[in-house]
Amino acid sequence: MRIGDLAQAAGIAVETIRFYEREGLIPAARRADNNYRVYAAAHLDRLVFIRHCRSLDMSLDEIRALLRLREQPRRGCEGVSLLLDEHIGHLTRRIRELRSLQKDLRALRARCDAPDTVDQCGILSGLDSAVAPEDSKRPLRQVVRAH
Repeated sequence: MRIGDLAQAAGIAVETIRFYEREGLIPAARRADNNYRVYAAAHLDRLVFIRHCRSLDMSLDEIRALLRLREQPRRGCEGVSLLLDEHIGHLTRRIRELRSLQKDLRALRARCDAPDTVDQCGILSGLDSAVAPEDSKRPLRQVVRAH
């Protein structure tokens, strides 16, 4: 099948397929005489697997590791379990960070309940004070989006 057909069947964008191919997550497609990429059912199966992993917020490196393990069907699955345990740990830390972020945002939002002008806005004032020189020794929190 051609790349557009594969994209539609897998439910992903053509550019995503090209990206996964460049990243080595799917094998390069063979080229037809007209230089079009030609994909097989195995490409679709692999893309569906990758898409499901991405829906579980797995990183490309985690997916690469799972794909390598998947290519060794007689091997024990301890590596798969370990990888998933690490991913669960990452998500647990991320959820904790996001809850803390939510608490901070709610406190910031509570600073402005009245219709003031922008120069009197409690939210903007709170954001300014978070980066004031006296606070510069305190590291700013950053929530990790991907791992």
